[in-house]
Amino acid sequence: MSVYLITGLTFGFAAAVTPGPLLTYLISQTLNNGWRRTLPAVFSPLITDGPTAVLILSILSRVPPSLIGYLQLVGGIFILYLAYGAFKAWRVYDIKKTVSVQSIRQNVLKAAIVNWLNPNPYLGWSLVLGPLLLKGWREAPVNGIILLVSFYGIMFASMTAIIMLFHAARNLGPKVNRAMIGLSAAALACFGLYQWWSGIKAIW
Repeated sequence: MSVYLITGLTFGFAAAVTPGPLLTYLISQTLNNGWRRTLPAVFSPLITDGPTAVLILSILSRVPPSLIGYLQLVGGIFILYLAYGAFKAWRVYDIKKTVSVQSIRQNVLKAAIVNWLNPNPYLGWSLVLGPLLLKGWREAPVNGIILLVSFYGIMFASMTAIIMLFHAARNLGPKVNRAMIGLSAAALACFGLYQWWSGIKAIW
């Protein structure tokens, strides 16, 4: 159970703070319109991830269990790639680039469209969350529930914190967000190695 909790917290935190289209949208809208109008967009992944998760899980549930081990192996490599990307973002963090998107109107639907066009949720569900959710559910349904609750709970909490930081202080927000990105890079690297090791164990 603790493995699924830690996995959900690690991957959810990294998904929230790693620079990408949705985070850029949230920060730009916070600086332009304030936190009250931006905060509902935090929950836009609930709209986009549902169909993606159902489609991917329906496919993965039909493949042999041994294939899940190979997906975990590939997923570990993918997570290490994300860790490297987060490390590069931490090293060259630039607030001007982060808030360069200024013209998107605030609403949950537009935030969902931004997230739909982002390839990371599809890769994340195919290579990390999907295989791990099936594995945990087969062991005990509570494991799958813990994974989902911890993943989305920490992701929404982290995005909310980022919104409040950028609303409260333009100078403080970027510094704290950069530190969070650095933390996520380290967490992703550890998790990626663990996922890779789990894939090797499942295969051999």
